[in-house]
Amino acid sequence: MELIDKVRELRGQGKSPKEIARALGVPPSRVAPLVRAIAAESPAGEAGEVVGSWVNTGWSVGLTADGWVDEAPAEDGTNGTVCVLVARKHGWDKFLVCGYLIDTYCLGVKNTVGPDTMDERELRRFRDYFFSDFPGWQEAPFELARELVLGSVEYARGLGFEPHEDFAPAEGHLGEGKIAGTVSFGRDGRPFYVAGPNDDPRKVLRQLERAVGKPPAFGYVIV
Repeated sequence: MELIDKVRELRGQGKSPKEIARALGVPPSRVAPLVRAIAAESPAGEAGEVVGSWVNTGWSVGLTADGWVDEAPAEDGTNGTVCVLVARKHGWDKFLVCGYLIDTYCLGVKNTVGPDTMDERELRRFRDYFFSDFPGWQEAPFELARELVLGSVEYARGLGFEPHEDFAPAEGHLGEGKIAGTVSFGRDGRPFYVAGPNDDPRKVLRQLERAVGKPPAFGYVIV
């Protein structure tokens, strides 16, 4: 069996690129381009029109976002963590769904879900679960959802951080073309790092110092 067929089989089981590389005993660098190729030939590449996109309320805290509406912009402790969910038509009664967990202040895409196929009932239930850590969610124009995800990736790369490895198969769900650039990332105009449970804070801080200099060029919180 060819390597790409093995990757396709494991990806179909829901395994991440890192898990696939470990299972096959090959470097992640060999798996990543194969995952991207498989994503391009998968239903994600054939997905229909966008039928819904959503973002958590409070998404705009600390950001400059010209022309977009946040239904609950008050400070709510999200610390730049934003969830974005996008559904496309898939067949006559199904949807292809991708979710993105992003850090708009520093690290960009931290995790993704999908693309997964759901019916309308499954999508409603998943949406409630996906946003359950936030005060609420709101419908968002696809242009905003797309800019929050792709813009955060662009911002993080400018600081030296790449998106989570699972972003590759979910990237195509957002379509092609440049973003408008109506959202300015970072907290109040500067990088702000909030340490997460799976982070290496020292590594992140060293990279921020290389990218922008020492504080107060950036801020950080490590609990």
